[in-house]
Amino acid sequence: MMSTTFTDKCGILGELWMDYRDDEEFLDFIEYNDLGLPLGYMISAGIVGTATPKGEEIIEETFDLFLGAMNIKDTGFDTLDDVFDKASEAKD
Repeated sequence: MMSTTFTDKCGILGELWMDYRDDEEFLDFIEYNDLGLPLGYMISAGIVGTATPKGEEIIEETFDLFLGAMNIKDTGFDTLDDVFDKASEAKD
C-alpha cells in the first residue's frame, strides 16, 4: 500500500493551515494542531530546512489526526485536494 511522502504531508498540512485556519469547520482541528500545521507550512515553504526527529513526529501525528478527522486511510496523497476528494468519495 502506498503512503503519502513526508514532503507531501508537509505540503498538505501547510496548505490546510494557510487556506482553512479561519474556516469554522476546521477550527477545533486547527487549534489542537497548533504546532504541526504551521511546522508543515514552514517546511514546505522552505522557511526552515528540515525537521528534527521531534518535528517529524509532530508532522506524522498531525497528518494521522487529519486523515482520522476526514475518516480515510492513507493511500498516498499528493495534495490537499486529493485528501478532500478521497474523503468525499468515502461519504458517498
